Amino acid sequence: MLKVTAVEAFRDNYIWLIHGEDPSRVAIVDPGDAEPVIAALAERDLTPVAILLTHHHPDHSGGIPALRAAFDIPAWGPADEPVPGMTSVVSGGDRVELPELGLAFDVIDIPGHTAGHVAFHGHGALFCGDTLFSAGCGRVFEGTPAQMLSSLDALAALPDETHVYCGHEYTGANLRFARAVEPDNTDIAAHEEQVAAMRREHAPSLPSTLAVEKRINPFLRCDEPTVASAAREQAGHDLASRVEVFAAVRRWKDGFS
Repeated sequence: MLKVTAVEAFRDNYIWLIHGEDPSRVAIVDPGDAEPVIAALAERDLTPVAILLTHHHPDHSGGIPALRAAFDIPAWGPADEPVPGMTSVVSGGDRVELPELGLAFDVIDIPGHTAGHVAFHGHGALFCGDTLFSAGCGRVFEGTPAQMLSSLDALAALPDETHVYCGHEYTGANLRFARAVEPDNTDIAAHEEQVAAMRREHAPSLPSTLAVEKRINPFLRCDEPTVASAAREQAGHDLASRVEVFAAVRRWKDGFS
């Protein structure tokens, strides 16, 4: 399995380090802050060779200029989202070759959270930024509910064993909401216990897998009668399509505490 390690940043961000055939050489995913990355690279004796960026939000991109100044490495990111320090743009269907690592990643367009959000998929791993979270999904800031649902459908179509590396440690809060949507879902209850134990040990709850997400994530379960019924009850009226179910669940989550 691909070796990936985490660098914690801000309150709950994860910056991912993808290790290559030589595990001392890494690509950096979504470096919102350069300082913890530089410290981790020095502490772990790692050499960065590239940056991969999923979307433009500063908590994912803010460290790029300082990292490029320190290491003179390329930065790959979404074509529709200009970002300071980015050197190469990508969009869905492109393939990012990282010969220094012996790795390559396919690019998937996943708009919704932002207009040009992309994901990187390869070697059994998915780096999906703020589109898909464990037991949740990102807020719909720049796109539409239809776009966001289509993006989640594209990610859900990847192999079930795919490891999901998202941008934030939101799993515990997302599971509380998922339980509100499907209170009788035993997979959610079991995963909530597992995640709570991991977090008590200060271990990341990630990666998840798509197989797990399809059992616990309400935003991947809009076709399930239990989710559609809960969304309809929350909305207070009939919902005519999967998009309307998704939009109702997303609005519910936006106000959930």
